[in-house]
Amino acid sequence: MKALVYLGSNRKSLEDRPKPALAAPTDAIVKMTRTTICGTDLHILKGDVPTCMPGRILGHEGVGVVDSVGAGVTAFKVGDPVLISCVSACGKCVNCRRQMYSHCIAGGWILGNSIDGTQAEFVRIPHADMSLYPIPPGADEEALVMLSDILPTALECGVLNGRVQPGSAVAIVGSGPIGLAALLTAKFYSPAELIMIDLDEGRLAVAKRFGATATINSGDGDAAAAAAVMKLTEQRGVDTAIEAVGVPATFELCQQIIAAGGTIANIGVHGTKVDLHLESLWDRNISITTRLVDTVSTPMLLKTLCSRQLDPRPLITHRFKLDRVLEAYETFANATTTHALKVLIET
Repeated sequence: MKALVYLGSNRKSLEDRPKPALAAPTDAIVKMTRTTICGTDLHILKGDVPTCMPGRILGHEGVGVVDSVGAGVTAFKVGDPVLISCVSACGKCVNCRRQMYSHCIAGGWILGNSIDGTQAEFVRIPHADMSLYPIPPGADEEALVMLSDILPTALECGVLNGRVQPGSAVAIVGSGPIGLAALLTAKFYSPAELIMIDLDEGRLAVAKRFGATATINSGDGDAAAAAAVMKLTEQRGVDTAIEAVGVPATFELCQQIIAAGGTIANIGVHGTKVDLHLESLWDRNISITTRLVDTVSTPMLLKTLCSRQLDPRPLITHRFKLDRVLEAYETFANATTTHALKVLIET
């Protein structure tokens, strides 16, 4: 089969690899039909994720059709169309029993990290009964790819961890795909203000179309962006600041704009040290939350998408075949010039 392989820092290749085989009774092999590239894949290529070793097939998102199942799989059969969760969960360990699937002792975020992932023609899915979701008849499979990772990640790590409430003021720092997904899911909770902050005017324009009440270009520096937020909030700051990039500057900005009693919710993958300014925050009654997506919200999001109360399709800006996956990576990585959000890869 064809597969996109991580070769080390800033190196990748489309290669021929053996089709995966069942390794445990609870495994399923899925024939991929659609996958995508995540910002986390770019972090891997930068060397920010040391658990991902050279030689790994990347990717942790997508939809496909069950090709084979182990004897222990009871919820799926050959030929079933399925949504692949970015998090694999055994459903039995101490962390799974707390619905903390991201820290499953026998799973977690392993696809495209510690085991081969979905940017290939076939993928092995451990713990298939807990790690796959049946696709309802008539569902839009392109839209469903967004349910593998970015929508549950944005909702759980950003909106729910950030305690977004009706009437609250929310700032999302980073208007890339994950930030826009946070914007879409924050609207479930009717905040009064949804402020999007980014360097890219094109992405800020998209945020406006998605329902942002205000946008701020941070190109003039953090101080100017923070001043703009404070002006919008009558010098109070925001109740929730969602960090959706994963670089020190954006986390610094969140600390500057958070209101007393507010919550900073981190989504971004951080590969370098970030300063925590307790000298100015120690008396502010704020909370800082971190989380890896557990995908506990996926069933709800699936129902919401199928009922057309949530439409993530505008996040998809480019489409490629698997044999053009290297071009897809270049397009996604150079979003400033290509205006890419999510790129869809058909296998």
